[in-house]
Amino acid sequence: MNTAPDAQLDRWYRFRTNRNKALAGDYGWLTLTSFQWLESQPAGVDLVPGLWSTDGTTAFLTAGAADGLTLVDTGEAVDGTISAALANEESLMWVRFGGDDGKQVVVELAMRADKYAIRTRDSQSPVFTEFDGVPTFEYRPDLVVEASFRPYPEPVDVPIGTANPLVDGVHRSVGELVFRLPGKDHEFHLQAEEEKLGALTVTFHDETNGDSTDEWRKVSTARPRVDPSGNATVVLDFNRAINYPSAFTPYGTCPMPVRNNSLDYRIEAGEKDPMIAD
Repeated sequence: MNTAPDAQLDRWYRFRTNRNKALAGDYGWLTLTSFQWLESQPAGVDLVPGLWSTDGTTAFLTAGAADGLTLVDTGEAVDGTISAALANEESLMWVRFGGDDGKQVVVELAMRADKYAIRTRDSQSPVFTEFDGVPTFEYRPDLVVEASFRPYPEPVDVPIGTANPLVDGVHRSVGELVFRLPGKDHEFHLQAEEEKLGALTVTFHDETNGDSTDEWRKVSTARPRVDPSGNATVVLDFNRAINYPSAFTPYGTCPMPVRNNSLDYRIEAGEKDPMIAD
């Protein structure tokens, strides 16, 4: 039986509504339909007109007006060769085409693992058009826990894998969240990354992965609160655990958890695997 206070449930419902709205945004993660590396010689790619290539530092696209490609930023038709340069981990919504208005598909240029790739974002993708919200567990007030934040003297860059086996990642660990969970007599430690305004995010495995949830999830907290004695704490609400984009599409390059961020516990809260039917 759910015994969460009404105000707590209301905040969670608002969180879920906003989360689903964000996922259903135009040309978002649910619209991804391909991920393709660019080659050194101009060549065609799947699902997109034109010839695409890279010299390692710059990406090039050659197309004629009849191909129907236009620049996302200006709407100008691509007629000839255009180029763009990105830093590693940057992305650019570069060109679009298709549909009655010429805007059905947006082609994203991305630099991953110091190599250029393109991803197609199709507004008619069934994953997007048939989306009606992410399945979740029922709200669990007992999985809202207070955690101590133990910052490191300096951030530590930890090599990690990603959802794409050809792309490596880095987790910038700024400290650990230390907490207990119902029914367990030991402490749990999760390495955290710092987000905007000092908020923290932890990416974690738990024993529901591959069963009712995707292979890993993440949960964010507010900025740690520091008491007069210097102890920092956060509220870690696993009901707000969410999937990475790679749970919805095979074309993501989402970061995996660091090696020690695995819980010997079933976190039956937050988002479920959207590909598993209830």
